[in-house]
Amino acid sequence: MSNIFSYNQENIDKAGAVLRDGGLVAFSTETVYGLGADATNDKAVASIFAAKGRPTFNPLIVHVNSLEDAEKYVYVTETARKLAEKFSPGPLTMVLLRKENSGLSPLVSAGLDSVAIRIPNHQVAHDLIKSSNRPIAAPSANASGTVSPTIAEHVHQSLGEKVNMIIDGGACSVGVESTVLDLTGEKVALLRYGGTTREDLEKILGYEMITSENNDTAPKSPGQLSSHYAPTKKLYMNVPLPKEDQIFIGFGNVEKCHLNLSVDGDLVEAAANLFAMMRDADKLEGKSIAVAPIPMIGLGLAINDRLRRASFPK
Repeated sequence: MSNIFSYNQENIDKAGAVLRDGGLVAFSTETVYGLGADATNDKAVASIFAAKGRPTFNPLIVHVNSLEDAEKYVYVTETARKLAEKFSPGPLTMVLLRKENSGLSPLVSAGLDSVAIRIPNHQVAHDLIKSSNRPIAAPSANASGTVSPTIAEHVHQSLGEKVNMIIDGGACSVGVESTVLDLTGEKVALLRYGGTTREDLEKILGYEMITSENNDTAPKSPGQLSSHYAPTKKLYMNVPLPKEDQIFIGFGNVEKCHLNLSVDGDLVEAAANLFAMMRDADKLEGKSIAVAPIPMIGLGLAINDRLRRASFPK
């Protein structure tokens, strides 16, 4: 019997009850599918790490429905408020100092005094948070280090029956994870490129952010491990002309590619297709995967970040 359920109020209510009882529910967001657990329940949060095979030093993102909800758990700075007004709900995660009596499981912070928090822009996520009446800790719903899921079937293929329920909300519109910012210091630090572009963020901030993208020992947010989002085949990026035995993922007007992230050279379309096409390429016959060069602007920064981590030696 499949653990994939269609999106309707009855199944949302069931999923909310599963979360309150300490179970795991995978659900669609605008970025990728998340593997959700009650962020206030130590055992439930621990089960996320067990299901994914995720290092326990890697923090989780806590999902809430509003900035008012976020203020129950973290200290919301004026900068955070300004960014939230412009980019939330949406693919933006902010790392803020946690309140002492937040009630959140220490596991979501991996022992740090901060919490990564996000307001998703997706009706399924919104309804599930509301139904469970809990903040939901949710990394991507896949085995740790593998390609992130953008449809419900990807979740089932990666995690199988380790998940109590998978709520199918269709394909994710953004297709790459949220941008993560550290707002605990004097200046905002960019921890992970994602669905909100650096250019747009810096327009609001009025200055250039610090970058702190890699941390393999004590990451402050998800997505900072050097090797991440990886297919089983070796992946090479910035390849203009692939070898004969390579599966070629093109971008723009590229001839003789097996798959194309966007024939029109649209970075938004490319981001939405990235993880699904990496999975498809992994199934094709070939020794390795080659990906055409992607411009280092806008969402191209997030796409290149994912490709760099996917190509990092394991």
